[in-house]
Amino acid sequence: MSAPRLKTSPELLRHSSAQLGITVLAGMREIWAHKFRSLLTMLGIILGVSSLVAMSALVSGMEKGAREALIAIGGLEKVRVEPSSIPIEQRHLSDQAVGITINDVYAVQHSAPLVTRSSPEMRLGATLSANGKTFRCWYCAGVWPVALELNEHVIEHGRMFNELDDEMARSVCVIGTASRDELWGSPEKVGREIIPVGETIYINGVPFTIIGMFQHYESEADRKARELAKSQPAGQPSGGVARNRGWGSSRRRGGFVFYLKNATVYMPLNTMWMKFRAGASQVSISSGGSFRTVTTVTGTSGDPRLSSLELKIAGIERLPESLQQIRNVLMCTHKGIEDFAFRTQEDWADTINLFIHNARISGGLIAGISLLVGGIGIMNIMLASISERVREIGIRKSVGAATSDIFLQILVESVVIAILGGVVGLATSFALVEMISSFSPTDNAPIISVTALAVAFGFSVLVGILAGIVPAIKAAKLNPIQALRYE
Repeated sequence: MSAPRLKTSPELLRHSSAQLGITVLAGMREIWAHKFRSLLTMLGIILGVSSLVAMSALVSGMEKGAREALIAIGGLEKVRVEPSSIPIEQRHLSDQAVGITINDVYAVQHSAPLVTRSSPEMRLGATLSANGKTFRCWYCAGVWPVALELNEHVIEHGRMFNELDDEMARSVCVIGTASRDELWGSPEKVGREIIPVGETIYINGVPFTIIGMFQHYESEADRKARELAKSQPAGQPSGGVARNRGWGSSRRRGGFVFYLKNATVYMPLNTMWMKFRAGASQVSISSGGSFRTVTTVTGTSGDPRLSSLELKIAGIERLPESLQQIRNVLMCTHKGIEDFAFRTQEDWADTINLFIHNARISGGLIAGISLLVGGIGIMNIMLASISERVREIGIRKSVGAATSDIFLQILVESVVIAILGGVVGLATSFALVEMISSFSPTDNAPIISVTALAVAFGFSVLVGILAGIVPAIKAAKLNPIQALRYE
C-alpha cells in the first residue's frame, strides 16, 4: 500500500481558496435565507458609513470655502496693523497716543526690510447714490494704488487710480460689482452686464467719477452653479444649489468675504483725507512719501490718522521676525506707547484648522457610535443565529468539520453582512450628501473624497470582524455530542 501523496504549496493554496469560497457562499445563503433580519442588522452599518462620509464631505466643503476666502483677502503673508487700547501700565500716557499715522507707513517702508508692500487705509461709513438709488456701502476706503495688489483685487473694466490721481486728490473711485448691482442692476435682473465706468456716483453727497470696476468675486462652487444656471434653457429651473445663487448670493450663502470684496469702493487716500477726514487740517499726503500744503483747506496742521495699515511680508516662514521688525519701528514712532495691534492671516488660518479639526473629531465620534451600534447589532444577530444552528454545527463537526472551519464560517457571515452594509452605506452617502448640500451652512458644497469612502468602508469591515469574533469562538467551541442532543 503506497503512502498518501503530500499536497504541494500551490495545491494547498487552491484548496484553501476553494474552502474560503465555499464558506463565503454558505454565509451568503444564510444571509439570503433571513433577508429582513439581515437588512435590519446592516442598518446600523449603513447609517454609520453614510454619516461618516457625509460629515467628512461637509467639513471638506467648509474647509475649501475658508481657504478660498483666506486667499481672496491677501493670503497668509498679509498683516494688518490697527489702533488698539493702551496697556493698563501705560494708561497715564493716553494723551500722548497718536494711533496709526501716515508717518508710521514711511517709517515701516524705510526701516522694516522684511515688509515688501504697504498701504495705508482710511475707512469711511458711506452712503452711495446714483441712478436714483441709494446703497449703504460696506467697505469704502481711501488707499494707495498698491492696495490693488496687496488685497488681491483685479480691475475688469476701466483702470485703477494712479499716484498722480492721489497726489492731485482727484474725485475718482473704483467700485465692485455689488455696488453696481445695487445702483444700476445686476446682469440677471437687467438681462445684460452694465459697466458704469465714466458715470458719476455720490459718496456721502460728494460727486465722484467711476474710473474702474473690479471683477466679480465668488467661490468656486458659486461660479460653477452660476455657469450651470446659464446653461439651462430659459424658464427651466436649474435645480439644486444653482437655483438660489446669483451675483450677490455670497452674502446669503455665508461667503461674506467675497461679498465684502464685491462691495468694496476704493478712492485715492489723499482724496479721502481732503474730502472727508481733513476738517481742521491743511496737510495733504502723497504716496511719494511727503507732505504737501494745500491752501484750499484751512486749519491747523497735523499727522493724518489711519484706520489701519496693510502690510505684506516677504514670506510666512519669516512672520515672527517680520512682526518684531514692524513692532520695533512702531514703538519708536509711537515713543514707546503700544497703542497698536497686529491682525495676521495666520491667526485666521489657525482658527480654521482648529475648527476643522474639532468638526472632524465630532463627526467621527458620531459616525463611530453609529458603527459601534451596528457592530453590536451584528454580534447580537450572530449569537441568535448560532442558537438556531446548534444541531447543524454539531452535524458538521461530527462529519469532519474542523473547529477552524466553524470559526471561519461564522466570522465570514459577520464580515459579509458588514461589507454589504458598507457598500449600501457608500451608495446612500451620495444621496445624503446631495440632501445636505441643499441646506448646507457653508458657501461651498460638500466634497466627497476617495479617502473618506475608503476609511468608512474599512471601518465597516473592521466592525464586522470584531463583531463576529465572539460568536465565532462560541460556535467553534461547541461540543459535537452536546450539539447533536440540542433541541
